[in-house]
Amino acid sequence: MSQVTVIWSMVVAACLTLAAIHFPVWWRNRDALATLSFVVAAVATAGIAFCELFMLRATTPAAYATAARWVHVPVAVLLVGLCGFAYHYLDAGRRWLAITAIGMRLVSLMINFSVGENLNWRVIRELRDVPFLGDIVKVPLGDLNPWMAVGQLAVIVLVVFLADAALTARRRASEARGIVVVVGILTLLSLSAVGTAIVVSWGGLQAPSVLALNCLGIVALMAYALSSDLLRYRQLVLELSEREQEAALAAEAANLGTFSRHIPGDVIDASDAWRKLFGFAPDEALSLRVMMQKVHVDDRASLAESQARSMRDPATQHVEFRVPRADGRIRWISAIGRVEFDNRGRPLRSRGVCIDITARKLAEQEMHQLRQDIVHVGRVSVMGQLASALAHEINQPLSAILRNAEAAALFMQDPSPDLAEITAILEDIRKDDQRAGAVIDRMRTLLRRREVEMKPLDVPQMLDDVATLLRPDAAARHIAIEIEIGGDLPTVQGDRVQLQQVLLNLILNAMDAIGGRERRRIAVRVQRDAAGRLEASVADSGTGVDLDHVERVFEPFFTTKASGIGMGLSISRGIVEAHGGELRVGNNTEGGATFRFVLPVAG
Repeated sequence: MSQVTVIWSMVVAACLTLAAIHFPVWWRNRDALATLSFVVAAVATAGIAFCELFMLRATTPAAYATAARWVHVPVAVLLVGLCGFAYHYLDAGRRWLAITAIGMRLVSLMINFSVGENLNWRVIRELRDVPFLGDIVKVPLGDLNPWMAVGQLAVIVLVVFLADAALTARRRASEARGIVVVVGILTLLSLSAVGTAIVVSWGGLQAPSVLALNCLGIVALMAYALSSDLLRYRQLVLELSEREQEAALAAEAANLGTFSRHIPGDVIDASDAWRKLFGFAPDEALSLRVMMQKVHVDDRASLAESQARSMRDPATQHVEFRVPRADGRIRWISAIGRVEFDNRGRPLRSRGVCIDITARKLAEQEMHQLRQDIVHVGRVSVMGQLASALAHEINQPLSAILRNAEAAALFMQDPSPDLAEITAILEDIRKDDQRAGAVIDRMRTLLRRREVEMKPLDVPQMLDDVATLLRPDAAARHIAIEIEIGGDLPTVQGDRVQLQQVLLNLILNAMDAIGGRERRRIAVRVQRDAAGRLEASVADSGTGVDLDHVERVFEPFFTTKASGIGMGLSISRGIVEAHGGELRVGNNTEGGATFRFVLPVAG
């Protein structure tokens, strides 16, 4: 067997072997279009070498012309493979240049089968023997086909496309230097192939066609680039495996359950800790539908809403829900996850972690209950301060009822009692009874232990109730309380009793701050602030707040009163902040201090 036959056969075998190696890689990862482009280019190069071997071994001009005609088919396929490889491997390059090169090559392919013997030769008159690699090969003699320029121009456009892709990748990322070098060499080899074709075809140089050897160099460089990537990916897989083991140890130490869900197939792959959280067996098949059955009925809607939102939003989702246990107790779980999307924006996979937060939830419930108890104690403390004044206010209608009842009894002793007078006395008794009952109802409402009830507030009515409770104590201290309610108040939601407690605390503190000063006045104003929120302020004419204590007056157990316990302002700030507002204090220029709190608009 001649040396030429051996070399060209080896080119065919090498290209097909490389294609066979990389085709399964693409088959398992259909998104690896650069690998598919390489497979196409390798098969095309094998086709070029096969046709070229027939050209070198042709015995007649007709046989040479036929092989030369068909060699342009794999050449066109090779050009498509080169364009696809550069575009997808670098993720760069102008698509219109690639489309132009492919389009021109397809035009030249049509010319190849319609004009002359083939694209290169209009007429082949004879074949001449020339020595090559220690063997004798055939070289054609005849008339060149001028339409050959179309095919060569397509190769030139391809070279421009490759150079543009290399420059774009270089400007975009410095780490792509190795990729740019590969494409640069591809460009040089393409120039070499074009130069050889020009010299052979237009220069009259009688030399055999060696296009397959140039193409083999291009394929070898492409294979080198992909093989380097495979080695790098292998290294990354090893590093990722180590990181996964470290992450698994960390998750186990933190009692985290990890999961990964294949969304199209609705299959969940979860760790043992995750299965234990939900009560699944180690070998039980998992899916979102099966998992939702484990979730508390009242939490399924919110969890489903979070799932639907994650399919639209790539941001991290956080949700908390309950899982009933076999023993009837409730387990609280916090889940954090994120969805991965494919190139078309379709949800592909979700990953996340779950952790048992039952202990934290129980602690929060205990703290909530403790806070409610403290708030209730604060209300009892306030009512204790008002006890003597309220007792006096209740005693007045009770005394009036007694006197009216005694008078009615005297009238009834008369043989002809004045019924109109008795009716008037009974009406007075009814009114006094209602007045005493209203005071008791207000006291009972404030003292009742109850959960927070967020409802739309009737602010004027709330202030009227507070003023009614404070009026006896203010009268006893000879303090004037002025209430000013602005127009167009915003609608707010809150717990009426708790906000009444805040006002009671602030006004009682203001009354204590006035002490024995001559100006004995408290101004309570409710209005809309510049931001549209509800603003309530309590301004007194007392001594003001010591500047050294401004930052501490809201701290628990801090007080400047001899008999105070330091909880009133702390409770008040907690209530206001729980309503989404803020409570602050400042001194007045004319003396005294103003406590002011704002509440957000409802909704």
